[in-house]
Amino acid sequence: MQLARAGLNVICIEPAEAIRQPVGESLDWSAPELLSALGLPIDDLISAQMATWKRHVTVQLRDGTSAHYVPSAWLAGAPFHIELRTLHVDRLRLDRELLRMTIGSGVTLVKDKVVGVEKNGRNISSVRTAGGVRFSSPWFIDASGFATCLLAREFNLPAIHSGPAKVAMWNYFPVSEPIEGTTLYIDSAPREYLDWIWEIPISPNMVSVGYIATGAAIKAKRDRGSSVEDIFRQQLMKFPRFEPLLREAVLNPTSVTSFRSRVQIGVAGPNWLIAGEAAAMVDPITANGVTAALRHAAEASSLILKYRKQGKLPLRARACYGSRILQMAKFFNGGIEKIVYEPPVRNRIGVRRSGTVYTSPAWSMNVVYARMKPRGIVSTFLLGLILGAFRASAWILYQFCKRLTPAPGAPD
Repeated sequence: MQLARAGLNVICIEPAEAIRQPVGESLDWSAPELLSALGLPIDDLISAQMATWKRHVTVQLRDGTSAHYVPSAWLAGAPFHIELRTLHVDRLRLDRELLRMTIGSGVTLVKDKVVGVEKNGRNISSVRTAGGVRFSSPWFIDASGFATCLLAREFNLPAIHSGPAKVAMWNYFPVSEPIEGTTLYIDSAPREYLDWIWEIPISPNMVSVGYIATGAAIKAKRDRGSSVEDIFRQQLMKFPRFEPLLREAVLNPTSVTSFRSRVQIGVAGPNWLIAGEAAAMVDPITANGVTAALRHAAEASSLILKYRKQGKLPLRARACYGSRILQMAKFFNGGIEKIVYEPPVRNRIGVRRSGTVYTSPAWSMNVVYARMKPRGIVSTFLLGLILGAFRASAWILYQFCKRLTPAPGAPD
């Protein structure tokens, strides 16, 4: 859309059928500004009931205690002027609207699947589709998603993984009263890797409910004879909130997907860039996936527009683009793994304080990124220093807590 609006002739090749139902429905506080830049202001999304307000995040523990996370009011003032409201979105409706706007901007949509890449060294000359069509272009963007990672596979790019493979399963429940925040339900076992449940109101009368656990934990339950539906219901029944929803709702089959958080290294070449989850898969508990994809799209488009007459991206531009994606993904994935998912820190300081320790720098870094708008070598380097300092702090805290004798029953 951004390239077509700038006058380029753009073709988008996309499979005729979606690989899975889209998720990523709870957005962070940087997403509204990015959506507004595309022509989707926050108030319009709300009025169209394509989105609901996300004014806070609540962590609900099985023992009945809870914690609420809300951006600090001072962020709304000078010099940051941050919008303190964000959104939950109905991804099916939002994606349809984005597709309508994209086609309306002049993009040609081709319902097909790329099965081959023709290249000359590090340059791409064309791609071939399953339908037998060859598309040539001076520029290429790979937004094929985490399951395909087309160009990362083609160029055998290395990746940095964070945490174990995980499985997400989710479904949708009708509700009678609107909700204005994301709720995470946690039954924290002292010495185990964290699993959790989300509840996200995607419209005034519908909530998305999902469960995330390690692939190994789900496999063990499947090996004992439990179906996906059995596992999903058993986890939800641990919390009183879901008993009436499960009893009263007539549900579609539960969706399921597997993933592993990771970031690719070297996501830009002379005439190509990788964006979205094909470049970096950010853990869903961070709510940063949509923001990351929108940022990648904006930055990749601006690079092509800036260097279109030269016909290729300078090495420094490629390095800066890749560095920003790498550093942000390592920051979000590494922080959530060390501070929340793994047990040492949350055992020592409690689940609720662990949430505070993670969310404070996470929100701050989104503010820093939104206001710095790093593009060049200096700003990208400074961003890397800030992110590196936060990652080092998380590592030190993790190592400190790991070396201490575990404190079972630490207050939350």
